[in-house]
Amino acid sequence: MLEIGSLVDGKYKILNKVGQGGMSVVYLAMNERANKQWAVKEVRKDGVLDFESVKQGLVAETDILKKLNHPYLPSIVDVIDTDDSFIIIMDYIQGNSLDKALKEFGAQPEADVIEWAKMLCDVLEYLHTREPAIIYRDMKPANVMLKPDGTISLIDFGTARQHKASKVEDTTCLGTRGYAAPEQYGGMGQTDARTDIYCLGATIYHLVTGMNPGEPPYEIYPIRSIDPGLSPGLEKIILKCTQNDPNMRYQSCAELRYDLENYLVDDVSERKRLKKKLSLFAATCIMSVVFAAVSVWGYFSAESAKKADFEFRLANADSVEAYYSAILTDPTRIEGYIGSDGYRGIVDFLIKDGVLSAGDGSVLTQLEVGISEKGSDGNNKTVDVLEKLKKADPAGYRDVCYYIGETYLYYYDVNVASDRYSSAAKWFKESVESYDVAQVYCDISACLQKIKKYDNNKFAGKLSEEYMNLWNEIITLHDRVSGMDDDFKILAWKEIIGFINEFPLNLLEVTGKADIISMIDTVSSDLNGVTSIFQKDNIAELKDSISMARAKIESI
Repeated sequence: MLEIGSLVDGKYKILNKVGQGGMSVVYLAMNERANKQWAVKEVRKDGVLDFESVKQGLVAETDILKKLNHPYLPSIVDVIDTDDSFIIIMDYIQGNSLDKALKEFGAQPEADVIEWAKMLCDVLEYLHTREPAIIYRDMKPANVMLKPDGTISLIDFGTARQHKASKVEDTTCLGTRGYAAPEQYGGMGQTDARTDIYCLGATIYHLVTGMNPGEPPYEIYPIRSIDPGLSPGLEKIILKCTQNDPNMRYQSCAELRYDLENYLVDDVSERKRLKKKLSLFAATCIMSVVFAAVSVWGYFSAESAKKADFEFRLANADSVEAYYSAILTDPTRIEGYIGSDGYRGIVDFLIKDGVLSAGDGSVLTQLEVGISEKGSDGNNKTVDVLEKLKKADPAGYRDVCYYIGETYLYYYDVNVASDRYSSAAKWFKESVESYDVAQVYCDISACLQKIKKYDNNKFAGKLSEEYMNLWNEIITLHDRVSGMDDDFKILAWKEIIGFINEFPLNLLEVTGKADIISMIDTVSSDLNGVTSIFQKDNIAELKDSISMARAKIESI
């Protein structure tokens, strides 16, 4: 076991033990240089009978989590594989599991459970819409953390798997008895999104009734037979979630969430009110149905035509004006901006030569202020395309902003770091809700702007303070990207080494030479583990920058 007060990987100081399972121990740790708390999960070889098998499961778990970014999921920042143990550094989630709430207080208030269930629908829908889809397979109160702000975090991806459409059925039976769907026991086809819907239904059942489906008699009864005060609508939802036949369940978490948002419609009093209202307006409703049918047919015909028009324009776009035309056809489709599903967006078109020029930047600015088009009256009007995207698809809007921010940061053809970061930060700030690292880049930008300001005015004290802040942000950036894919890490490492090359004397004034050398060595060591043939040139360039940075620091 790790000792309290010891350092893991030279930077994570163990503060105390916060949990222990059958195979692992979880500690609270602090990266003192970044003033950031992390959770450290340790599995020791001498504490597990089949360590290699367990280790493979942990590797699979971390590989899944490293690719994800959602406010209800923890982020992995580091994985440390030693001869004696396997250690995962991840976000520290404050709060308690819903299982603990059940043990302390019994059945939970129906309104609270509905809100938690909607959040769980959001995160499961996110997992199910990855490519390939990720099936969680172990939803239960013990794996849901309730945070102090009332939101949840889904933990423990040890049984999650990527859905393979070609598979007939799963080869292993994983999950928790009572919560697991019938197909998780084998012989009934492979698990899919509907499996998670069953597990979520069983979890909701446990939370609102206090009856554990994982204990005898291992049954899920109508909830109002246990507590008549519960909603008939929620009872109906749970029963549909937990049907043995997956085809009889909700087919997506979006469908389930809709019913959770409208669960009171099935209450007896609500049904009576609606019945009375409908009887008063029966004739009107009949006519409305006729007109609505015509309108719906017209709407879907128009939507189908708009979709085809958008995709044709985007597929054939070969100029900025052509991309503008495609985006104006449907500003709510992210493919027009950053590409997707085989399409190249306008941002990729601008950097096809590997550089974002000042002229290219003006094109992105035009997106920000709006695109001009001729209205039906023959006059030009400005369409705020990004605002339309933001209203229709907030998550997609954040993805677009983050992608544009990255484009400025890594491709902008300017030599001044503060200018690159300033241009990128205005986009990053719109995406922090979805991308934690975006806030780090915004903070770095703020440091660089203040350094530029104080350097001109010779405010030595304030200047030193900002270089200290910059160093702390460099450490945070390294910690944050260590769990991301290699392509992203290489770009971030280039920024880190670039700062050391640009500000060697200033950084040495606020931290020790050993700390900077340690950072250089860490990046160098991390880089040795990257073998991507697509990053060959970037790797070679970064290695040269590392050698230059080491020489600069050692010579001072």
